[in-house]
Amino acid sequence: MIILYIFLLLIGFVILIKGADVFVDGASSLARNFSLSTMFIGLTIVAFGTSAPEFAVSVSSMVTKNPDMVLGNVIGSNILNILLILGCGSLIHSLGVRNSTVKKELPIVLLLTLLMTVLISDELFGLGTNMFTRQDGIIILLFFTVFIYYLISMMRKKKDEEDEPPKFNLSKSIILTLLGIVAIIVGSQLVVKDAASIAAIMGVSHRMISLTVIALGTSLPELVTTVIAVKKGEYDIAIGNVVGSNIFNIGIVLALPVAIFGGINHIVFNYIDLVVLLGSAILLFIFSFRDRKINKYEGIFMLLIFVVYYSYVIIG
Repeated sequence: MIILYIFLLLIGFVILIKGADVFVDGASSLARNFSLSTMFIGLTIVAFGTSAPEFAVSVSSMVTKNPDMVLGNVIGSNILNILLILGCGSLIHSLGVRNSTVKKELPIVLLLTLLMTVLISDELFGLGTNMFTRQDGIIILLFFTVFIYYLISMMRKKKDEEDEPPKFNLSKSIILTLLGIVAIIVGSQLVVKDAASIAAIMGVSHRMISLTVIALGTSLPELVTTVIAVKKGEYDIAIGNVVGSNIFNIGIVLALPVAIFGGINHIVFNYIDLVVLLGSAILLFIFSFRDRKINKYEGIFMLLIFVVYYSYVIIG
């Protein structure tokens, strides 16, 4: 039986990697067909598409009355997105960061991350048991509309003179983008499901599965898409994917299900998780602000923090 799970796991990785390859080509071509910046596509189609696994997990968790998984999913994914995914991407090539990203998109990430941290830290402010209420979800959604307004303003941006012509026509670009999204979601689900089955057969605890397989599994689309984008020289898609995904994770994956289905009561978490979450967002801003790029040494530093933090999570 374990041989079958390993075989399916490998198939999942193949589908995931090929899907990301097709997705990046389709998305970048789609941007150029509409005279939109690739950063806009990265912040929207790519970010929302790669956040689909996290959103599916959150909705399923709320429906099945397991709301604690929603918060852990978002915190874990956002930490992974910055420390692991951008860290890996910068090892392949320094990631150039646009001025507009430093001045607009990264401050939005910081604002939403700080807001979420404050709203779930009731005990820290002497307000009773830590919880994330429906009202908290609505507050974050209201701030999320600022990001939506910014995206709408980006839609009117003219194509840069140095932009290349689209690789595919409009209809083919749309088809490739949609096929890529489907393949990414299917591939990631195969990887998560079969990796969890292998872990269960080997006697690994459910806690360990959720902290490693599930957390990393739902972030696989972002990881693979970012690596493929960097290899293709589409650095705006790589940065936009992570930045947009972190914003969508807080605004859509966390706040929207809570606003619809109700709050998360009696939250159990370690404040170190929140420190690393907020610290990683601050670190990304500092590295990007300094010289408008994330180089391999900064990427190595991010990966070291990731290793130290995850060692603490697993051992603790």
